[in-house]
Amino acid sequence: MFDLLVIGGGVSGVSCSLLLGSAQNKPFASDKKIGLIAHQKASSLQEALFNNAYGIAPGKLGSDLLSESLAHLQSTYPHIQQIPNEKVVKIEGNSGNYSVTTNKNTYQTKLIVIGIGAGNPFTIEGLEEFVIPHQKINPEKNRIQLKNNDHLVKDGIYVCGTLAGWRSQLPIAAGSGAAVATDILTLWNDGNHVQVHDSTKVK
Repeated sequence: MFDLLVIGGGVSGVSCSLLLGSAQNKPFASDKKIGLIAHQKASSLQEALFNNAYGIAPGKLGSDLLSESLAHLQSTYPHIQQIPNEKVVKIEGNSGNYSVTTNKNTYQTKLIVIGIGAGNPFTIEGLEEFVIPHQKINPEKNRIQLKNNDHLVKDGIYVCGTLAGWRSQLPIAAGSGAAVATDILTLWNDGNHVQVHDSTKVK
């Protein structure tokens, strides 16, 4: 049983996972089992080139960023279990006991974060009732989002990035994933608000 499964190895999913990983020494997060289903084949970053993203050197290829971000997560926070080469096809159950089925396996988890793209059709069975046209992308692009309230789709299921209704910009997607991570950490901390920072200051 995972405490949390993040679905999606793109910007928002990995951003969420990195921040969750950085909280590993917090007492409310140290015992949590977290996984990332890191399917990337459909990521919009595969053909991206970045010259205008904060903190990223101009000329960075999105395809390189995809592989480098997962390597960063693995080397810095290896306790986050990466599950490569699997695509989620179905979600069922309720908060505290969700079943996530991929093309290869089935996993049990208490919480879920969905950080895949906004492509249409939405291919994960079990959440069809939350699929609506994307509210911040031109209608002719035929993109979708999941209905949510501040990233929360339903009890125990969060969405981040473009699928949460945000515009398709790397800094926005990364921030959305980080926001969801802090919401989950706050949940684990009994509702006490959490921010996670590293610092050069000597403690």
